[in-house]
Amino acid sequence: MQLLVSPSSISEAHSSVAADIIDVKKPSEGSLGANFPWVIREIKSFANKPVSAAIGDFPHKPGGAALAAYGAACAGADYVKIGLAFSGKDKAREVIEAVTKAVKDEFPEKFVVIAGYSDYERMGSISPFEIAPLAAACGADYAMVDTGIKDGRSTFSFMDETTLARFTKQNRELGIGTALAGSLVFADIDALKRINPEIIGVRGMVCGGDRNATIREDLVKTALARIH
Repeated sequence: MQLLVSPSSISEAHSSVAADIIDVKKPSEGSLGANFPWVIREIKSFANKPVSAAIGDFPHKPGGAALAAYGAACAGADYVKIGLAFSGKDKAREVIEAVTKAVKDEFPEKFVVIAGYSDYERMGSISPFEIAPLAAACGADYAMVDTGIKDGRSTFSFMDETTLARFTKQNRELGIGTALAGSLVFADIDALKRINPEIIGVRGMVCGGDRNATIREDLVKTALARIH
């Protein structure tokens, strides 16, 4: 299980370099808000770790999603991550195909992460369980669960341990990895170890509980020690 930490700035990224994966996003623009390409590029230049970049919580806009994904890959992201903030399997397939092709045609070694939301019912978006088979069929590498609405409730408020374990097992059977995120706290780590996804994504956990505060290097190291 790898620890992905999501700094929102270059200075925060310096506090996050102990993490297994540095995730570049802009929390003020949404759950999977995109940051600037020059921020991705600069963090990649010093991180000496794989860099992930969120490209947004997207509506059904395959062209826009593909171009954003290509831009993130060109800027240096090793993992390109998109949230599907709409419903409908056929529409989801279009976006997943477009994003995967945009990244893999030129950067076959890079990873495509397709995210759904644990609170998809209140978001009115597609279920992560419906996303995963589409991601696998389109050649993406990971299916992810995050919270779409950041109101302090965690992924575990909407999907219990059994459900998340079933999601992780389904993904392994499909041949893709699992990433879990969404207001996770230190008290969730034992359950996460039992679920055993490939990646857990955190921000608030390493900001002292408030995702709008600043990442603390000591908490990144504590989280790493707890999950490894």
